[in-house]
Parts: sequence; C-alpha cells; structure tokens
Amino acid sequence: MKLKKYLSLTRAGIIESLQFRLATVIMVIGNLLYLIVVYFLWKSIYASAETDVVNGMTFTDTLIYLVLATALFNFMEMYTVWEMGRNIQSGKIVLDLLKPMEYRRYLFWSYSGSFVTQFFFTFLPTFIVVSVVTHGAVPLGINLLFFAVSVVLAVLINYSIDFIVGTICLYTESIWGINIMKQVIVLLLSGATVPIAFFPEPLKTVVYYLPFQSIYNAPLTLLLNGSPTPETVFEILGTQLLWCIGMTLLGKLFWKLSLRQITVNGG
Repeated sequence: MKLKKYLSLTRAGIIESLQFRLATVIMVIGNLLYLIVVYFLWKSIYASAETDVVNGMTFTDTLIYLVLATALFNFMEMYTVWEMGRNIQSGKIVLDLLKPMEYRRYLFWSYSGSFVTQFFFTFLPTFIVVSVVTHGAVPLGINLLFFAVSVVLAVLINYSIDFIVGTICLYTESIWGINIMKQVIVLLLSGATVPIAFFPEPLKTVVYYLPFQSIYNAPLTLLLNGSPTPETVFEILGTQLLWCIGMTLLGKLFWKLSLRQITVNGG
C-alpha cells in the first residue's frame, strides 16, 4: 500500500516533467555545447602530452568517461536543494511538514518522476550514441547489472548530500551560494569534471575516503569494466552501501536537530 502511495508521486512527477518539454530540449542543447568544449579541451591535453595513454586512460576512454558522467549528472540531479530553499524562505515548508508522509521521503518521491523522464531523454540516448560511435568500446555484459545497482546507491547518496545541504537553509535562510559551492565540490571530487585517475596520488587517496566518488566514479568504474572481479564489485558496492546508510542517517539526524530553527517568513 505504501509503495502505491509513493508510485503515485512518481507518476505525478513524470506528468509534470513531460509538461516542460522545451526545458528538456534546452538542457540537451546545453549539454551538447558542453561536450563539444570537453572534446576539444581533452583533445588538446592529449596532444600536448604527446602520448596515447595518460594516467592509464586513452583519449577515447577519457571522453567516454566524461560524456557518460555528464549524462549521469543530468539523470541524477534532483534540484532538491533549490526546492528546500524556496520552501523554507516562503514558509511552505510548514505545510509540507503537515503532510501524512515524512518530509524527506515526500521530497524524494516527488522528484523520482524526473529520474524516469531523464533516463529516457538524456542518459539512455547518450549511452546508445556512445556505444554506437565508439564501436562497442563500452562493454555490454554482467557489468550492466552491477552498474544499475551502483546507480541506485549513487542516487541515494547524492540525495542525502542534497538534503543535508538543503537543511542548512534552515539556519542561513539563503541557499544559492552554499548550493553552488556544493555542486563544485561534488562534481570535482566525484570525478565528473576530471576523472579521478588524473588526480595526484595524495588527493586521489583522500577522495576515495569521501562519499563523492561513490556518486559518479563508482558506477562508471563498474560500467566501463567489462569483467570486474568479485573483489572489485564487492569493494565498490560495499563502499557505496556504507556511505548510503551513513549519509541517510546523518541527514535524518541533522534534519531532526534543525527543525527547531524553522521561522516562517512567508504566508
């Protein structure tokens, strides 16, 4: 019965997303322009390196990684922080708290419909194009199953981070600067902007102890590895699961402690 209630929010989210098709088109165009810049940037980097392999990755490997990382970002981005910030500033948050569903769950399932639409409109087409253009450079096998599980965990970790950052708005009543800083940190330390393989060794070691690499680098590592060893799969998924549980509990605790800070500025 609970699942049916949650899925009704997913359905509503899908319908809402489909009403703003122009926004999706604009986003796709923006992503194409970004990927063109990425292509020429890394083309120049490899040309200046005067070698086909840099840090264990060829130009094709790097481009595939970054293209799919961008597609994953568009697929998993929920704009939760902006929603929480607007609701806190307007006072609507009080009405949301009165709903017969925990606010954290309500917010997640309200945005879950966007996962479905963005998967079919952005990630899946990008994945197909990359697979065709690179003539099978992306392996298709058991790694797809591991990748799917990893993406689910990545979504939950990413949502927990967003929820924690959104909760800070209860104290600041302003979220723009904090969210921009969060996006820069997550995109950089997750490997979405620059593959973690290119990081200096000390920074790479630190990054692997943080939750951010579990959002993009972990799923892409499993996807691009055609035959991952059981040890690799267990290590990556196990690390993601631990971060998923840890960040969820931290988010819930921080939210519970922060509720006393609510002040209604709107009506």
